Amino acid sequence: MTSIISHRKVNGLLLGIIATAISGMALADPPTRVARLSYTAGETSYSPAGENDWVDAPLNRPLTTGDRIWAGAGGQDELQLGSAVIRMGDNTSVTLLNLDDRTAQVQLAQGSLNVHVRRMQQDEVFEIDTPNLAFNLREPGDYRVDVDADGYATTVAVHRGRGDVVGEGTAYTVGAAQSYRFAGTGLHEYQALAMSPPDEFDRWSSQREARAEHSSSARYVSPDMIGYEDLDDHGSWRSDTVYGNVWVPSHVAADWAPYHDGHWSWVEPWGWTWVDSAPWGFAVSHYGRWVNQHNQWGWVPGPVVARPVYAPALVAFVGGNGFSVSVSGGHVAGVAWFPLAPQDVYRPSYKVSLNYFANVNTGSTTVNHTNITNVYNNTNVTNITYVNRAVPGAVVAVTATAFTQSQPVARSAIKLNNAEIGSAKMATVAMVAPVAPVAASVRGAAPAGHAPPPAALTRQVVVNTAPPPAPIPFAVRQPAMAANPGKPLDSAALAKIAPAAPAPAAPVKLVHPPQAVAPITNAPPSVAVPQSPNRGGKPGEARGPAPMPEAPAKAAETPAKPATPVTPAMPLAPATPTAPTPRGKPGEAEPASAPLAHPMPPRDTAPAAQGKLPAEPPHAAPHEQTHEPKPAPTPPSQPIAEPKPAPMPIPPHDQTRNPPPAPMPSHEQFHGPVSIPAEPPREARPAPAPGPMPEHDRAHEPLNVPRGTPAPQPEPKPAPQAPTPHQPSNSPPVVHAPPAPATPQPKPEPGKHEDPRGEKGSGKNPQDNNEH
Repeated sequence: MTSIISHRKVNGLLLGIIATAISGMALADPPTRVARLSYTAGETSYSPAGENDWVDAPLNRPLTTGDRIWAGAGGQDELQLGSAVIRMGDNTSVTLLNLDDRTAQVQLAQGSLNVHVRRMQQDEVFEIDTPNLAFNLREPGDYRVDVDADGYATTVAVHRGRGDVVGEGTAYTVGAAQSYRFAGTGLHEYQALAMSPPDEFDRWSSQREARAEHSSSARYVSPDMIGYEDLDDHGSWRSDTVYGNVWVPSHVAADWAPYHDGHWSWVEPWGWTWVDSAPWGFAVSHYGRWVNQHNQWGWVPGPVVARPVYAPALVAFVGGNGFSVSVSGGHVAGVAWFPLAPQDVYRPSYKVSLNYFANVNTGSTTVNHTNITNVYNNTNVTNITYVNRAVPGAVVAVTATAFTQSQPVARSAIKLNNAEIGSAKMATVAMVAPVAPVAASVRGAAPAGHAPPPAALTRQVVVNTAPPPAPIPFAVRQPAMAANPGKPLDSAALAKIAPAAPAPAAPVKLVHPPQAVAPITNAPPSVAVPQSPNRGGKPGEARGPAPMPEAPAKAAETPAKPATPVTPAMPLAPATPTAPTPRGKPGEAEPASAPLAHPMPPRDTAPAAQGKLPAEPPHAAPHEQTHEPKPAPTPPSQPIAEPKPAPMPIPPHDQTRNPPPAPMPSHEQFHGPVSIPAEPPREARPAPAPGPMPEHDRAHEPLNVPRGTPAPQPEPKPAPQAPTPHQPSNSPPVVHAPPAPATPQPKPEPGKHEDPRGEKGSGKNPQDNNEH
C-alpha cells in the first residue's frame, strides 16, 4: 500500500512539473523592446523574418528577430533600439539575428555601421557579427564597423567605449581611439590604423545623434522609450492636474484621431501591429494612452520607468466576429477600434505572464495593480466603461480586406455615425482583431524593393553568441493560425510546426574566445600586417561614402605582392604589448606625421621609392590561409614553432636594425602594412649599430650572429660576400668588388679604402653610411 501511494505521489509530482513546464512554454513572454526604422534615405528595403520578398521599407516599421534591412545606393538608414541607435551607410546589409530584453545581435554582411550606445545593463549583450569576426560591445560609446563588399576584411573603430573582437581561437580588446582592420576568421592578418577624420557618413550620424541629445521631450519620458525625439518638432507639452505631462500634436486635421493615419501589419510574436505614417507616430502608438480634452487629443506617456514595455497597439477592438460595415455593395466584414484611455487596462492578444501584463500597463499609465490583477485573472470582464469609445471620431473602421491587406487606413476608413457606434453590434469590446492574417499582412502593401547582392544574403558570419533558430516562414504558420483568428501562435504551437520550416539561408559559425586569453586584456600588436591580396582596389572602396584611412590606401599602391604573414615571437596571452593609447578626441583628424602608439618598423625609403621589395617566399598565399578553416589556428601571440636562428626573420634591408642617422622624411612615416618575408640562413651578418632595438628582438639578438664571429670594427674591411645590410636576402647577393681577374690584384695601402666599383671620388660606398 505504501508503495502504491509513493508511486502515486511521484506520478503526481511529475505531472505537476510537466504541466508547469508546458505552462511556462505557453506563457513565454515576448520581448519588451523592438527596433524601429526611424529614418530612411535613398534605396531602403526590408524583408520580414522568415520571408524572401523584399519591399520598400516603411517608416516606423517595428523590427525584431529575423528581419533584414538593405540600404542600397545612396542609402542612409537609422534603427532605434531604445538605449542604442544603429545607423547604416549605403550598400549595407543588416539582419537582426536576435533582439530581446538582454541581447541585441546584428549581422553585418557588408557595408558600414555607426553604433551609438547610451546605456548598457550589466548582463546585456550587444554583438555585431561579420563574415570574419564577432565584435562584442562592452561599454556605452560610439563604434564604427566596416565590412568589405566581398566580406574579406572587417575594420573596427572605437571612438569611445571598449569592445572585444573574437575570431577562431583568437580574441582582442579594442579600446577608445583605436582602429584595427582584420582579415580571416583566425584574425591572423590585422593592421593598426590611425583614426580617420569624419566622412560624410560620420557627419550625418553625428547630426542625428545631436538631435536626440538635445531633445526637450527627454524630460518627460523614459530615456529608453523609442521615438520620443520626434515629438519635439510636431507638438508641445503641457502639464495637466489629472494626467500629469501631456503631449498635444500640432498641424493635424480637425477630425484627426489616434490610430487613424497608418496601416496594420502582422508582426510576430505580437500579432496585429499598428504602423503609423506620421514621423512622430511611433512613441504615441506603442506606449502611453490617449485622452480627449476640449475636443483635442493629447498623449499621456505615463510614469517614467527604466524601460517601458513595447505594445503592438494600445487599442480596443469592437464588434466581435460578426461585425460588418456598410459599403456601396452592401454589408461586408469589417474591423473597428479606438484608442485606450489612461484608466483602461490593456490586454494583449498573445499569452503573457502576470509580470509582463503588469509591466505593460504600469509602464504606460497609472492603473493600480489591484485592477490590473483582477483583469488578468478574469478574462470575462464585461462591465468596463471605455471613455474614448464615446468620443466623436474616436472609433475607426475599415473593411476586413483593407485591414488584412495593410492598406492605408486614412484612405480606406469608413465613417460611422453615432447611431452605429451606439448600436448593439458595437457593444462587444475585445483586445483581439478577429481576422486571420494573409501574406500581404506580413510584408505590407509597399511596392517591391531592391534586394541585396546574393552573396550578402548567403554569406556565413562569425558569431560569439548563439542566435535563436531561424524564424518559421509565414506559409508554414498560416494554417495553424486559422483556428484562432487574430491570435499569434504560442511557443508550444510553434514547436509543433518547426520541423516543417526550411533551413536558414545564411549560416552562422559559432566561435568562442580562447581560454588562454580570458579575460581579454590586449589589443593586437601592430606587427605582421599583410595587405588584402588581389581584392581589386583599395581596401576601403567597398565602404560607400566613407573612405578608408590612408594607411591601407598607401599599401595598396605598392606594386609588390604581399608577404606571407609572420607570427610574432611572443608568448601566448602576452602582457607586454599594450593597446595603443588614445590619440585625441573621437573623430578628430590627426596630423599626417603623428606616429602610431605602437610604431611599426619604418619602410626602407630607397627600395620603396624604386618599387623593389623582397620577393614573396615560397609559402601558401595569404588569401588561401585566410579562407581555409584550420582545426587549431595559431593566434598572433603564439610563438613560432619552427627552429629559429632568429625569432622573427627580418630582411637585411630593413632599417629597424641599422637606422640611418638622418630622420625619416615625414611623408615616409609608416601608416600601412609591413611585408615581412621569410629569410634563408645566412653565413654571417654585421652586428647592429648602437641604437633602439625592437622589443621582440632584444632577448634573441645574439642568435643572429654565429659563434666565433668577431664583432665588426669601424675600420675598413674587405667587401663581404654575404648580402649587404641593404640587399634583400631573397635576391642574388650583390658583390661590391669586381670579379677576380686571372692575375692577383695589388692590395690597397693601409689607410685607404678602394672603391669596389672602381670609380674615382671620395672612396666611400654610399651604403656604408650605416656602419659609421
